[in-house]
Amino acid sequence: MTELVLSEVGAVVAPEREAELVALYRELVAGPLPEGLVRTELLHGPGGRWRVQSLWRDMAALEAVRSAPGRPAAPALFRKVGTEPELAVYVVAVAQTGEFTLQ
Repeated sequence: MTELVLSEVGAVVAPEREAELVALYRELVAGPLPEGLVRTELLHGPGGRWRVQSLWRDMAALEAVRSAPGRPAAPALFRKVGTEPELAVYVVAVAQTGEFTLQ
């Protein structure tokens, strides 16, 4: 059985760099997305905390991106806005989806 994997890359971003982070993320997801990427989103929380959560088909898909030449995209976004990101990886134990569209 294939196990979905969620990667989470996050950091605190200075308020004056937040618009730049959003623009960089929009630019990133407008281009071709990596093989095996099911879903990705940029999240904003309290205290300037930002996260990129990405759902992957399996660990092999995530590892292929992480081992490809160049830096992985999500950590590079945070470094471009002057902060060092933290990374966490989770295996999805249970998932349920419904219809939802964010405009």
